[in-house]
Amino acid sequence: MTELAAILKRRIAATGPITLADYMAECLLNPAHGYYATRDPLGAKGDFTTAPEISQMFGELIGLSLAQSWLDQGAPEGLLVEAGPGRGTLMADIWRATKGVPGFHQRMRIVLVEASPVLRGVQAERLTGAPVEWLDHLDQLPEAPVWFVANEFFDALPIRQFQRDGAGWREVVVGLEGEALKPGLSPRAVLAELEHRLADTHDGDLVELCPAARPAMEAVAGRIARHGGAAIIVDYGDWRSKGDTFQAMEDHAFADPFAHPGRADLTAHVDFEGLARYAAPLTASGLTPQGLLLQALGIEGRASRLAQSMHGEALRQHLAAFRRLTDAQEMGTLFKALALAQAGAPLPPGFFPAQAHEAAG
Repeated sequence: MTELAAILKRRIAATGPITLADYMAECLLNPAHGYYATRDPLGAKGDFTTAPEISQMFGELIGLSLAQSWLDQGAPEGLLVEAGPGRGTLMADIWRATKGVPGFHQRMRIVLVEASPVLRGVQAERLTGAPVEWLDHLDQLPEAPVWFVANEFFDALPIRQFQRDGAGWREVVVGLEGEALKPGLSPRAVLAELEHRLADTHDGDLVELCPAARPAMEAVAGRIARHGGAAIIVDYGDWRSKGDTFQAMEDHAFADPFAHPGRADLTAHVDFEGLARYAAPLTASGLTPQGLLLQALGIEGRASRLAQSMHGEALRQHLAAFRRLTDAQEMGTLFKALALAQAGAPLPPGFFPAQAHEAAG
């Protein structure tokens, strides 16, 4: 039993079952025993690897898309913002790739939204010489044009799950079954926030909500709506939540999310429809598979140019990274991308307007 498991069991025994969001927040963010407080998930022994860590090409192409969006909007002074910057690899690649964009480095300040002092130190080393500042939360962003990027940020935010029961919903909660932490269901309730889901679900269907996504999106969208800018969000998920996507990764393998609280990374698929809805009145792109986005941004040409100076094992790893980012059997279709822009402004390169079913959703 982990120390966090003992703490959670005592809490549940005293006050009753907790929501899945509360459970997930404790497992990930508990200051003494949470997953992110006790390890570097992106380090050599981490449980996952993100696209920027796989190849520099990912960050370079995303960065050039944001820079072109900035040029399209008149090249104002503004903020280049990343939420959940990890080890700083994505922003370092963006900053390097945009060095040749006239005026970009002179008129942009980098803002990293990162609460961890340890990761801030790693990011500072990775971005030595760049104009970087840190914030704890997105709602602390200055009032200015914002070009925002988030890669695998929203999937780690705590979720709530609801099971359809007639015209109402029963929430998935975490309680005790003997000495074990187990999921169960709350009493049925009618929920206004899920009223629109009655049209596309049936009894027993499960949907997920991410309460923390709303204030995050509203903070970013508000700055863009008032001052200009754009956002690119890349994560795994789909346009509309349906089904149980809550999962745990421990020692690079799927695990029981209730077995060892604090030792496993917990995530859930992103509901991109919800992000687009929270970002109103911004214009949302269609939901684009990562592989198609990178191809539209020119990854094949970039991969070929980089390969010209490589041989042997370095070349093999480079080609494997290209396939991992773009292949439909790897990250190419599992990961999706959504772009947001001020109403009337062009979307960043690589993105296209939403299809009718997305716009209507």
